[in-house]
Amino acid sequence: MRKKKPDGSAVNSQLIRRPIQRWFPLFILPVFICFCIGFVWPFLQGIYLSFCTFNIPKDATWVGLQNYAKVFQDPSFSHAFWNTAAFAVVSIILINVFAFFVAYALTQKMRGSNLFRTVFFMPNLIGGVVLGYIWSMIFDGILRRYGTYLTANATYGFWGLVILVAWQQIGYMMIIYIAGLQAVPSDMLEAAKIDGATGSQTLFKVIIPNVMPSITICTFLTLTNSFKLFDQNLALTGGLPQVVDKAAKMKVNMTELLALNIYSTYNINKNWHGVAQAKAVIFFILVAVLALSQQYATRKKEVQQ
Repeated sequence: MRKKKPDGSAVNSQLIRRPIQRWFPLFILPVFICFCIGFVWPFLQGIYLSFCTFNIPKDATWVGLQNYAKVFQDPSFSHAFWNTAAFAVVSIILINVFAFFVAYALTQKMRGSNLFRTVFFMPNLIGGVVLGYIWSMIFDGILRRYGTYLTANATYGFWGLVILVAWQQIGYMMIIYIAGLQAVPSDMLEAAKIDGATGSQTLFKVIIPNVMPSITICTFLTLTNSFKLFDQNLALTGGLPQVVDKAAKMKVNMTELLALNIYSTYNINKNWHGVAQAKAVIFFILVAVLALSQQYATRKKEVQQ
């Protein structure tokens, strides 16, 4: 019985793999050190500082849960939370619905689809601060005809922020949905057509179930982006208009989202630096829990499909 000659590709792969296995710690170590210095250590220090009062980290004095107690007594934080929650719900629905149907339209063999994809994606390339100032001028130019301006009314500010973020992010999510729509098996679409399925039946029974991975990604991105939104909020409204909470005798910014609220708290005075850090820790836990819950819920539907 003739022995088989060793496969050259297998030999080569082993020769390549052995040095990589031997020396990979040497190459990973610099990246790991940078990761620890740039992320892990500041993160752990931030958790420690949330239990302290400080001006700079070296001057930190341990106060226990006092900062967290102040967070939950702060009416601006609770208002910013509910404001952010409402903004996230509206943004997730608006951005994903529009992005999906724009992507669906651009995958229907229409003329100039590549040009339209580029045009829709371009707003995502503009910085958030620049967009905020541009849109504030646009909104104020429209509203001044009616004797008002964007930061005079909390409702105007909220919906102005929704329009800005939707205009910026729809194009980005559209690209992800286009990739998902192009991956739908053509034989399933042909089978649905042969079976006499209508356009809406094909969309909801064939296309959307197959695009669930893209829906998972886009929902995750819009959820986290909505909660982490800062620069657009700062540039467009700066949290204005402002009212005074009579019970707490504190000023509350009516269009302030959570990230901007943390920034504003840090800048009140040095005695509130620890409170701002405590808010940041709560903010991290909140976003992490919401993001993981959303991932679990949508991925469960992917498996069922």
